[in-house]
Amino acid sequence: LHFGAAVSQPQLVGLKESTLPRPEKNILEAGTVGNIAEARPSVTEEYAVEWAKNDKRRLLHAVYRVGDLDKTIKFYTECLGMKLLRKRDIPEEKYSNAFLGYGPEESHFTVELTYNYGVDKYDIGAGFGHFGVAVEDVAKTVDLVKAKGGKVTREPGPAKGESSIIAFIEDPDGYKFELLERASTLEPLCKVMLRVGDINRAISFYKKAYGMELFRKMDFPEHKYTTAIMGYGPENNNAVLELTYNYGVKEYDKGNGYAQIAIGTDNVYKTAEAVKLNGGKIVLDPGPLPGLNTKITACLDPDGWKTVFVDNKDFLKELE
Repeated sequence: LHFGAAVSQPQLVGLKESTLPRPEKNILEAGTVGNIAEARPSVTEEYAVEWAKNDKRRLLHAVYRVGDLDKTIKFYTECLGMKLLRKRDIPEEKYSNAFLGYGPEESHFTVELTYNYGVDKYDIGAGFGHFGVAVEDVAKTVDLVKAKGGKVTREPGPAKGESSIIAFIEDPDGYKFELLERASTLEPLCKVMLRVGDINRAISFYKKAYGMELFRKMDFPEHKYTTAIMGYGPENNNAVLELTYNYGVKEYDKGNGYAQIAIGTDNVYKTAEAVKLNGGKIVLDPGPLPGLNTKITACLDPDGWKTVFVDNKDFLKELE
């Protein structure tokens, strides 16, 4: 499922929006216009928030653009131990993409790399932070990265205020990866870090609109930043989103490299409605993609980060 091309995709335009079925108990038959205006948000928002929380969701993949697909695949497989899950070339649309991760897409978070013909460099911007990868031995992985000519931006050592060992490396395009030392995990591709301009606004939005759980919020006044770890399901088995607020920084240049995260849902129409009711912006109305019939919707959070929600059943059909 490709959403990562730098060029606009005309086939995504003009999908008709369907409306979310309203809850059966609807008190919007109130008398005056004023009453209706006041009553509508409380009922529908409450319903939408509850629905989003109970929807069957998980992070499917992160989509971003690279300048040399084969070089990046080689780096991820040889240095980070990822597996190439699928690769395809779409010459009529002048792009190729590849999915990599640590297990089958049906059950694991993956990266979707997009190569647009003739584009060998992207601006990553200041808003995208890094991906997190759990490894058994950080020092050993760092040595391997060095041996393969990779760039290490932070040598192995304890994380700030913690005893756990971490390191930072960069892939061939300059995307940062945090290596976290963990004995064992079901999901080694464990984190995506994005910077936000208001941590409480972001937490509220991801909880209500996206149905995520706040696992923990940590403030580091000595380093002037706050982070929130959010996601679906137990943190040790699933990839999470790490939202970072740097004191006083309200907005970031997002560049043109990182594109979005895809999340599975049982109903893209209800998802879109919940996002709208909670202040998100729909940039692609819910409906089937022409030719694929996979139902999706795309939206922006209050900071402008894009998320694509994909119908769970359609996604599994596509993998077949």
